[in-house]
Amino acid sequence: MLWLKALHISFVVTWFAGLFYLPRLFVYHVQATDATSLERFQVMERRLFAIMTIGAVLAAVFGIAMLVMAPAFLELAWMRIKLVLVAVLVGYHVWCARLMADLRTGRNRRSHRWYRWFNEVPAILLLAIVILAVVEPVR
Repeated sequence: MLWLKALHISFVVTWFAGLFYLPRLFVYHVQATDATSLERFQVMERRLFAIMTIGAVLAAVFGIAMLVMAPAFLELAWMRIKLVLVAVLVGYHVWCARLMADLRTGRNRRSHRWYRWFNEVPAILLLAIVILAVVEPVR
């Protein structure tokens, strides 16, 4: 179980690194004006999205493996709340894909300020998830 937990945490870190950095790339992408910069941001976003998607999938695989080995965790309220927040993160991840596609095709309608605020969402979710997993405030 400890190996699964270590791998789960490692891939969660990978996933969150992408969730923190991709929206920041969106800020810079929106502010770019020359074709070379726009192309560079598209490549960076695409590659980062691939890496963070691999991290997300592997975090889920090892998280599910832990739940299979210890299904009693699903009876704990903090775990169910954590899983809801993880589902929100998956939605955020998918939303990032959509925003990336909009930027690539020139359909972006959002300002760099909006992306700066959008970039704060994963930090809030990470804090809530870590508190739930470590402190277990609700049983």
